[in-house]
Amino acid sequence: MRKRALILTFLLAALVSVFIIPAVSAQDAPEIAVLTPYLAQPGTQFMVEGFQAAAEEKGWTVNVIDTAGDIAALNSRVQDVVNQGVDAIVINVDPQQVPALSEANEAGIPVFGLDAGTVPELIVNVTSNGYAMASETASYVVDRLNGVGRIVLFEFPPYPPVQKRGVIAEAIFGNAPDIEIVDTVVPDVADGGIADSRAKMEAILAANPDAGSISAVWAAWDQPALGALQAIEAAGREGEGIIIVGIDANPQALDAIAAGGNFEASVAQDFSGMGSTVADLIETYLGGGEIKQTTVYVPTVLVTAANVADMMPEAE
Repeated sequence: MRKRALILTFLLAALVSVFIIPAVSAQDAPEIAVLTPYLAQPGTQFMVEGFQAAAEEKGWTVNVIDTAGDIAALNSRVQDVVNQGVDAIVINVDPQQVPALSEANEAGIPVFGLDAGTVPELIVNVTSNGYAMASETASYVVDRLNGVGRIVLFEFPPYPPVQKRGVIAEAIFGNAPDIEIVDTVVPDVADGGIADSRAKMEAILAANPDAGSISAVWAAWDQPALGALQAIEAAGREGEGIIIVGIDANPQALDAIAAGGNFEASVAQDFSGMGSTVADLIETYLGGGEIKQTTVYVPTVLVTAANVADMMPEAE
């Protein structure tokens, strides 16, 4: 009888280990919410995909929320995930425009920035050095023009990582006495930014019809640069030698640089690396580790005709 009881006890323990332990493990797997209004932008897509891939390897559950340019809606969605009790929140937006982050802090939910801004509500922000990228591309333009020319700028102040690029570009161009800024454009990014940038560049070209009246286009990211390229080509003015530079080195930009036309330079950001770095930092924090830095920069590379072949997807 005693032997039978021992066997039954063993069988019950085995059943418990089969049915209960996996359930506990599933409950212990962190649930992470990723929120952005910019998923239409290629760079954001690559960052989120990089994060998702790293999170999948760690066994996490990831909920990606895109509000398609609506920041007010994003704030309410942050409130939603706070109420759901997620283990961590990742944002790709200006954190100063999201008051609900304070509610996440009050609930004890850590918030991480993925190419966002640096504010007290965030544990850390992972990004590229916008100051350095803008300096490289703006200096490239000044050098190519030998310090003389008329430039169109495409900026986007509402988003901190891009806003700082414009500040540096303006400073560098302002330090060249014979560089004139013809116009500064803030495009509508609801559709990604290419179409509206093209329309605005077409208007600028029409207002400056003489050959040589526009020397270069500096864009704080690639989408406006591509829109400007389309406008220049549609106007039949690509032969004027108008120099175009962007930042991100997205696939379309790389193709344009490789083609050897007006689009001459961009900066390759390691978007996938940014996403995976955020995942690693979340893992460290949830595991009780200390994160001392408030901003972590992921390295970038200036891309021109000299090295574009090495940066193309098939070269990887």
